Amino acid sequence: MKIKTMMKIYFLIAGLMILNIGCNRTDSNVTGVSVNENVSVIPDEVITDTTSVPVHITKAFFIDNIMDYEKSEEWDYKGNLPAIVDFYATWCPPCKVSNPILEELAEEYSGQIKVYKVDVDLEQELASVFGIQSIPSFLFIPVEGQPVMSQGIARTVEETKAMFESQISEILKVSATRL
Repeated sequence: MKIKTMMKIYFLIAGLMILNIGCNRTDSNVTGVSVNENVSVIPDEVITDTTSVPVHITKAFFIDNIMDYEKSEEWDYKGNLPAIVDFYATWCPPCKVSNPILEELAEEYSGQIKVYKVDVDLEQELASVFGIQSIPSFLFIPVEGQPVMSQGIARTVEETKAMFESQISEILKVSATRL
């Protein structure tokens, strides 16, 4: 084998190993952001339009309150507020970075949007329905129109928050109410 080909293979394998190590880290402090696992598990009947925390949802909740993909392949949103569905895993470092940002945005946009979280390890069918192969992935659901899927986060916390705010404004057609 030529040396150039061997070098390419070596760097490809090294890159994949680094990527695998990064995605399987379990430390609690990623890029200086402390992990906040305050995902609320709220009974379905208690979730309101003013719920200001991200809410962990199940397949059953999704079918009853967001879209019944078992009965129809055509998108028909059941909600009355735009929503973000965060497909995440507890072991995923980028997910740990996006979690506190989504908590902050859920509070900032309280009464204007809903933020839901789907643990892909627990809700594998739901993740499969949306073809989730990379996490974090975010489904932005406007009240009218088609949802838009976004994957990954930006390089910094500030850039990630700005990215979310831009998507909330452009896709969900909602602007922040600053107090």
